[in-house]
Amino acid sequence: MPLLSKYYHWLHGQWPAGTVEKSPEIQPDGTCNVPGVRIVGDLTGIPLLKFSADTGARAVTGFLAESNFDPSRDSSDPILDLAIIGGGVSGVSAAIEARKAGLHFRLYESAEAFSTIRNFPRKKPIFTYPTHMVPAGEMRFKGTIKEDLLTELEDQRRQHQIFPVSADIGHLSRNGNQLQLHPKEGPPVTARRVIIAIGRTGNFRRLNVPGEDLPKVTNRLLDPAKFAGKRVLVVGGGDSALEAAVSLVEEGAHVTFSHRTPTLTRPKPDNLEKIRRLLDLSAITVHPGSTVSAITPGNVSLTHPDKLSVTLPNDAVLTLIGREAPLDFFRKSGIAIAGEWRWPQKLGLAAMLLFSLWVYHWKAWILPAFGIDPAVWWSGITAAPDTFLHTLTVSASTRSFYYSLAYCLAVSWFGWRRIKRRKTPYVRLQTTVLALIQWLPLFLLPELLLPWAGRNGWFSDPSSLTAFANTFFPATDAGLGMEREYWRAYGFILAWPLFVANWFTAQPLWGWLIVGSLQTFVLIPWMVRRWGKGAYCGWICSCGALAETMGDAHRHKMPRGPFWNKMNLTGQVFLAFAAILLALQILAWCGVPGAPAFFAFLYKGLPVDGKGLPVLNYKYLVDLLWAGVIGIAFYFHFSGRIWCRIACPLAALMHIYSRFGKFRIFAEKDKCISCNVCTSVCHQGIDVMAFASQGAPMEDPQCVRCSACVSSCPTGVLTFGRLGSTPGRIHLDTLPASPIQMAEKPL
Repeated sequence: MPLLSKYYHWLHGQWPAGTVEKSPEIQPDGTCNVPGVRIVGDLTGIPLLKFSADTGARAVTGFLAESNFDPSRDSSDPILDLAIIGGGVSGVSAAIEARKAGLHFRLYESAEAFSTIRNFPRKKPIFTYPTHMVPAGEMRFKGTIKEDLLTELEDQRRQHQIFPVSADIGHLSRNGNQLQLHPKEGPPVTARRVIIAIGRTGNFRRLNVPGEDLPKVTNRLLDPAKFAGKRVLVVGGGDSALEAAVSLVEEGAHVTFSHRTPTLTRPKPDNLEKIRRLLDLSAITVHPGSTVSAITPGNVSLTHPDKLSVTLPNDAVLTLIGREAPLDFFRKSGIAIAGEWRWPQKLGLAAMLLFSLWVYHWKAWILPAFGIDPAVWWSGITAAPDTFLHTLTVSASTRSFYYSLAYCLAVSWFGWRRIKRRKTPYVRLQTTVLALIQWLPLFLLPELLLPWAGRNGWFSDPSSLTAFANTFFPATDAGLGMEREYWRAYGFILAWPLFVANWFTAQPLWGWLIVGSLQTFVLIPWMVRRWGKGAYCGWICSCGALAETMGDAHRHKMPRGPFWNKMNLTGQVFLAFAAILLALQILAWCGVPGAPAFFAFLYKGLPVDGKGLPVLNYKYLVDLLWAGVIGIAFYFHFSGRIWCRIACPLAALMHIYSRFGKFRIFAEKDKCISCNVCTSVCHQGIDVMAFASQGAPMEDPQCVRCSACVSSCPTGVLTFGRLGSTPGRIHLDTLPASPIQMAEKPL
C-alpha cells in the first residue's frame, strides 16, 4: 500500500463512510415546499411507532391551527377537508385525530392497513422506544411482538371507525388553494389539506440480474418454516438479512449468505455473533464481498471480488437489500427531495458564491470601495483622541470592522435560534460560550478596547504595559489612524496554522511565537486528548462558532461517502503548505539567502524575478478563497462545516492529535434501532450509526462535539465521554446533551 494510502487509512480511512438515503425535505412540523401538505411517519427520519403516531396526530392539529384552513366538516361536500395517504400507524393516527376534530376526511391505502407491520417475519420483536414518551393523539402501544401489536392496532382502528379507502395515489397536484390527488385508477380527488403517510417502504431494491423475476425469488420472509430442507440464498448486509438467515437455519433450511461488502459494519453485534456461531457449527455458508450475477430455476451464481464466479444449487433466493423511498411520488408531486438540486438551489449557490467573492475581496482591499467606503461614512465626525467616540470612528472606518461586527451578529442571532431548536443544557452552554468568545476577545478587544486603552496612554512610556504592547502589538503605519497592530489579538484565540499572521512576519514576534507555540503544541493537544477535537472546534474557534449557529439548520446537507472522506486530505495538504512556509520563515529569520523571497512568493505571491503568484499562494488560496469565500458560500448548500471538515489546516493538525486521544462517543447498543438519524445530522460526514449499532465507541477524528447526533437520537443511545486510564474504564460527560436521556434520567 502506498505511503499516502497508509497514512489516510491510519488517519481517517479505516472507519465506515456510510451514506444517507434520499428523502423529501421536511420541516420539523412536517410541512414541505408544497403548501397544504404535511409529511409524517417514517419519512420524518425516525422509524419508531411512537414517533409515527405522534407526527400523524400533530399534523392534524397543525392544520387546525392554521388561520387560512377553513374546513367545511360536511360529509356531503365534494371537497375533502383532509386527505390522508397511507394506512400505516401514522396515517391511522392522523385519521383518528381527524375523526375527533369532526373533519370531512378519507384515508387512502393501496394495500391494507398496517401492511408494513403485517410483512414483518412471524414473532418479530417490536421496539416501543422511547419508554417515557406518550405520543400525541389516541393511539397507544403495548405489544412487543408482531402478532400482539397487530391485534391491538386493529382494535384501535375499528374502535375509532377508521376504514381505509382502497386506492393507489400516483401523485398530487396543486389547483389554486386546493390539492388534487391523482389515483392510478379513477378520477382525481380534491382536498383542502393532505397528509402523506406512505413511509419509506416504497419499491424493493432490485439486484438487476438475469432470473430475478423467477417465482423462487422473494424480498420478504413471512414464515421461515416454509423453507425447511430447502437450499436458500439470503442476500443483504443489514439486520433483516442476518435475522432471516438465522431464522431459516433454525427451521432446518440450508442457508448461503451473500453480502457485497468485505465486512459487515451496520448489523447489531448480537446478530453478527449468531452468524459466527452458525459458521463455527458449519450450519451456514457465508460469501463476503460477493454479488449475485445470475439466477436460474435450479442454481444461483455469485461473483467474488477476484472476479471468480461460483455456481451453487439453489431452491429459493431472499433479496433482503432494503427498499427505496417512494421518491417518484414526491418528484411528480413537486415535493423537493433533499440533496437533489433544482434551479432555485443552483441559482442560490451561484448568487451566494458571487456575494462571498465580493465580500472577501472587498474586505481584503482587493476590490475598490464601489461606493461602500466606511472611511467616508465617519469622516465628518470628530472627537478628542482619548475618547471612546474617536476610537469608534477610527475602527469603524475600516472594512474589517463591519465584517467582524456582522460575524458577531450572525453568531448571536443564529445561535439564539439554535438554542431554541435544540433545547439541551449542552447546546445552551456551548452556543453561549461561542458567542461570548466571538464578541469579547475576537471583536471588542482588538477593535475597540485595546485601541481605546492605547489612545489613553496605557501602552506609552512610562507605563508598565509598554513592554507588553511592544511585544504583542508593534507600532504600524498610522495611515488608518491606528498606532499599533491591535488586530494581532486574534492570536489569543485563533491558533496556528488557522491564524498565521503572527508567525509570518519580517522579524520574529517572540511574544506571539511563545503564546502560539503553547497554544498549538501544548494546550490544544492536551484538550484534544481529553475532550476531542471539538473542545477547540466546537467551543472556541470562530469558524466553528458560525458553523454551529448559522450552519446548524443545514448540517444534513454535508456530502457523505468514501469519496468525500478522501477529500478530507485537502486539509492535510494545506497543513503541509503551512509547515513548509513556517520552515521557510525560520530560514529567512536565520538569514539564509533566498529564503525571504521564496517565502514571500509562496505566502503572498510577491514577484520573484518578475514572476508572481497572484492567486496560487497561501494567503489567497487558503485564507481568502477556502476559509472565506468557499466556506461561507457553501453554508446553505453543503453544510456550515465544509471548510472545517475538508480544508482547515488546524483541524487537519488536530486530526493527528485525535488519533492519540481518549475522547469517544459511547453507545448503548441494545437501544440502537439503526435509524441512521445520527449519521444524517453529522455535518462532519461521520457514519455515527456504524459505531452505534455495534456498540463501539466512536473514534473518528472528524468529530467536533456539536452534539447533533447525541441530541437527535430518538432512543437516547449516544453519550459523550472519554476512555479511562485503566482498560475498560470510561468517564461519561455530566453535561446533558440528549433530551431523551434527560427525560428518562432526570437530574
